[in-house]
Amino acid sequence: MGEEASFSNKNVAASTTIGSSVIPIINRLQDIFSPVDGELSKISLPQVAVVGSQSSGKSSVLEALVGRDFLPRGCDICTRRPLALMLVNRPRNPGDDGREWAEFRHLPGKRFFDFTKVRQEIMAETNKEAGSNRGVSEKQIGLKISSPNVLNMTLVDLPGITKVPVGDQPTDIEARIRKMIMAYIRQENCIILAVSPANSDLATSDALQMAREADPTGSRTIGVITKLDIMDRGTNACNFLLGKVVPLRLGYVGVVNRSQEDINKNRSMQDALAYEKNFFRDHPVYNGLSDRCGIPQLAKKLNQILEQHIRMVLPGLKSELHSRLNAVAKELQKYGDVMESKAEKETMLLNILTKYCEAFSAMVDGRSQEISTKELSGGARIRYIFQSIFVKTLEEVDPCQDLTDEDIRTAIQNATGPRNALFVPEVPFEVLVRRQIARLLDPCLQCLRFVYDELIKMSHACAVTELQRFPVLRRHLDDVMGKFIRDSVRPAERMIDSLIEIEMDYINSSNPNFVGGKKAVEVAMQQLKSSQDGTDGEKGTLSEIGQRFRLTSQLFLSFSLNFLGILELSGRHSQSNNQRAASVGGNSSSRTWVFPIIFGGKVQAGESPASRSPHETLHNVEQLPSTIQLTEV
Repeated sequence: MGEEASFSNKNVAASTTIGSSVIPIINRLQDIFSPVDGELSKISLPQVAVVGSQSSGKSSVLEALVGRDFLPRGCDICTRRPLALMLVNRPRNPGDDGREWAEFRHLPGKRFFDFTKVRQEIMAETNKEAGSNRGVSEKQIGLKISSPNVLNMTLVDLPGITKVPVGDQPTDIEARIRKMIMAYIRQENCIILAVSPANSDLATSDALQMAREADPTGSRTIGVITKLDIMDRGTNACNFLLGKVVPLRLGYVGVVNRSQEDINKNRSMQDALAYEKNFFRDHPVYNGLSDRCGIPQLAKKLNQILEQHIRMVLPGLKSELHSRLNAVAKELQKYGDVMESKAEKETMLLNILTKYCEAFSAMVDGRSQEISTKELSGGARIRYIFQSIFVKTLEEVDPCQDLTDEDIRTAIQNATGPRNALFVPEVPFEVLVRRQIARLLDPCLQCLRFVYDELIKMSHACAVTELQRFPVLRRHLDDVMGKFIRDSVRPAERMIDSLIEIEMDYINSSNPNFVGGKKAVEVAMQQLKSSQDGTDGEKGTLSEIGQRFRLTSQLFLSFSLNFLGILELSGRHSQSNNQRAASVGGNSSSRTWVFPIIFGGKVQAGESPASRSPHETLHNVEQLPSTIQLTEV
């Protein structure tokens, strides 16, 4: 048996030169990319992904390829985190003792010569991330094994496909594991090692099903048939190995695994390889398929396929790396030279702040070199907010919205108190006008918010190349600028409130557009004439402002008609006072002010204003001035 193990080692040693030219390059790239996050971690490097159902023999195949017993084993799920296994062939040198050692990615520089401790470290690292109760994690474990007895290759041991969740496993454990496996095998640079046991139907193999989904052509899938020694007597896997059941371009390789009893009895890997060789040599069917059976054939085939695959994808990979290298070099060039002294740092900071202020001012004034042709921005956007959005919003404000005739009538009645009103009081007019002026506050505040948002957007869009070098400074500058703009919002709101209050405190009735008493009478007369002529008042020449103040005009006319009788009484009273003063011999130079009747002719004695018809009164009103003049007597 020792001679057979020696023969196996010689066979592996004779094949160590295969792939020694390109596979180590990929291994070095794996070492470089593994601790790096970001864009480099997204580069797909050639590797072999081992896929199979739970207890299909994946771990036994990997241990046989390494020649060491180092993976967790058991009847339950054992591989609960992806294990990136990098096999590095170390040629025998005169000063090299030929010892095999392992090194974990998370423990750089620490070499494990005892592979029992390697298994313990894998279990400890798995429990740390996935828990100790059969949980599963997507975080990868990196392991490098250096040995003169292995071939150069990189394999990824993925968790076995399970159906029923156990322990802390979620209810969708099968879907999660399938998603994890598909993330690896869908990559075009990944070779799929589909492991299926010989004592099950190959047509229902989960590994081959997922491999066909990720690789429909089968150009990068290798099938492995395990447990050939425990098939029912009288059956064999010849049709499986020849690809007659599920054909694959890269073919199949049959292997014999160590049983659980062999593991419990600590049967060495060399003895297991010798047993496998004798099994295939003495079997009447498999002895004619020596190129498709055995771990040495699987290792050689994997190495050759991986090398050919690397040679095929290496030009594209090289081009991608050069492209990313040039991009990183350009970005590094933008960062400038290293600054050592404090004076250099202060100068750099001052220059950055100066350029930032200049860029912000340029965006406001429209002098930016990067003017957008797709949308308004900067000062043009602010002007659009004022000239279009704000003005349009003000024009849409209806001064008489939510103001009905009943509201006006009620306000006038409330302003008169317990007395009857002679004239329309000014108080309800001012109250109603102030309420409508207050409606202008919301559009003004909305315009303020729009301008604030645009200023914040401009502060973020200021392109200063030097700021890319200092992301922390950029964030701090954005915070300071945002706080400065936010602090300016409150004074602007107070100013807007003050302007609205100023407009509400003084109602300007001297404006030419203001509808006063005279204008109201004219509008009322036009309405009356149009109604008497049978025309529709809505089709007349009434202005929009006159329509809004129709109620005020009618009230003014009614008060004027009632005012006629009061003026007559005032005239009689003043005449009697003059006569009494003359009879008493009073001072003839004393002045008495009376109101002549201006809403028509003189009122005859015994004639009351109410006896006149409204038409006659309004006819006289139309011919006389609309103001009451005081005459000295």
